[in-house]
Amino acid sequence: MRALICIVLALLFAWPVGNVAAHALDPGYLDMRQIGPGTWSVHWRKPDVSGQPMAIDAVLPDGCAPARGPDPAFDGRAWVSSWVAECDATITGQPIAIEGLEAQQNDVLVRLHPLESEPATLRFTPDAAVQDIPSEQTTSSVFVAYFQLGFEHILEGWDHLLFVLALFILVRDPWRLVGAVTAFTLAHSITLALATFGVLNVPGPPVEAVIALSIVFLAMEIVKGGEGRFRLSSQKPWIVCFGFGLLHGLGFAGALADIGLPPNDIPAALLAFNLGVEAGQLFFITALALSLMIWRVIAFPISQRATVVAAYGIGSVSMYWLIERISGF
Repeated sequence: MRALICIVLALLFAWPVGNVAAHALDPGYLDMRQIGPGTWSVHWRKPDVSGQPMAIDAVLPDGCAPARGPDPAFDGRAWVSSWVAECDATITGQPIAIEGLEAQQNDVLVRLHPLESEPATLRFTPDAAVQDIPSEQTTSSVFVAYFQLGFEHILEGWDHLLFVLALFILVRDPWRLVGAVTAFTLAHSITLALATFGVLNVPGPPVEAVIALSIVFLAMEIVKGGEGRFRLSSQKPWIVCFGFGLLHGLGFAGALADIGLPPNDIPAALLAFNLGVEAGQLFFITALALSLMIWRVIAFPISQRATVVAAYGIGSVSMYWLIERISGF
C-alpha cells in the first residue's frame, strides 16, 4: 500500500501544478536567413519566464554587426526581436553563442539559411552554448537533434507524463501496457504529421483542456476498476489510448510549431521526434516499474486502497489543470 502512495505523492509534490502549459518544452529559437551577400535577416525568440524574457541572449559571430538584437517584445507566447546584420562574406566555421544558456535547463535551436548552400540546424544546450557554424548539414545530425527533442519533451511535459502514470496504474499487464503506449504514439504521430503539413489546425487552449480531461478520465477508470465489471480502458487500453493519442498529437504539434522543422528534412525530423517521444514514454514506464519492484522487495505489497489514493491524487491535479485551462479560454 505504501509503495504506490509514496511514489505517486512524490511525483505529484514535484509537479508544477500552477500555470502548466501542455508542453514544458519551450526552447529558444534563432533563425538566420541570408538575404544578400553578407546580409542576414535575424529572428530571435526567447522563452517566457514568469512574464519576463529568459536570461539568455544570442550573440552572432564577431564578423557580424550588430551581433546582438534589440530589446525583445512579448508576442503572447515568447519574447521576440528581429534585426538585419551585416556579416563577413562567409560565416562558416565561426562561432555562435547563446549567452547565459549554461545557467538554464532549456535548449535553443538555431536555423541557418545560406543563399548558396543547404539550410542547417544546430541544437544548443547548457553544455554546448557555443558552436561553430557548419559548412553543411547532414540528415543524421537532424535526426539525432529531433530525437533528443522528442525524448526530452515527453520527460518534461508534465501532463503527458501524468497521463502515462495513470495508464501505468490502470493497465497491470506489461505487454498490454506497452501496446497501449505504442498505440498512443502511433495516434499522436498521425495528428502531429497532419498538423505539421497544415491539414489540421486546432487552437491550442481547447486541446490543452481536453488533454487534462483525458487524465481525469483515466483517474476515474482507476477508481472504478475495483468494481469487477468489464472496462474497455483496462481490457483493451490500446483503443482508448489511440483515441486520446490523436488529441495529444495536436498538443505536440503546438510545441513542434514553436520549435520549427528543417525544410529539407521534414520527414526525418518528424520521425525522429516521434521516436524520441516513444523512447521517453518507455523510459518513464521502465523507471516506474523498477521503482515498484525495488519497493516490493524491501517493503510491502501494494493494496487496492493505495491504487485508489493514487488515482484521487492524479485526478485532483488534472482537474486543477482542466479548470485553469478552461478559465483561460
